[in-house]
Amino acid sequence: MEFIKKLSPRENSKDIAKERLQFILIHDRIQLSPRELEEMKKDIIAVVSKYVEVEENELEMSLKRREETMALHANIPIRSKRS
Repeated sequence: MEFIKKLSPRENSKDIAKERLQFILIHDRIQLSPRELEEMKKDIIAVVSKYVEVEENELEMSLKRREETMALHANIPIRSKRS
């Protein structure tokens, strides 16, 4: 039965909406504008790209609450080491 629930688009929409709301609330708490977050993402890509080749289009970044602080999670696919 759990398998069927996971395939349900309704369940996915609910999860997506919840994730978006959490993201908005986090933005409000740390007071970073979407523009500032995008700039931060570009800066992180630039620094990491000095050492390795990255798949910029597949980069995923998220802000998550951890107890009393916020944590930035970045998933940066790496193609290879820079020569």
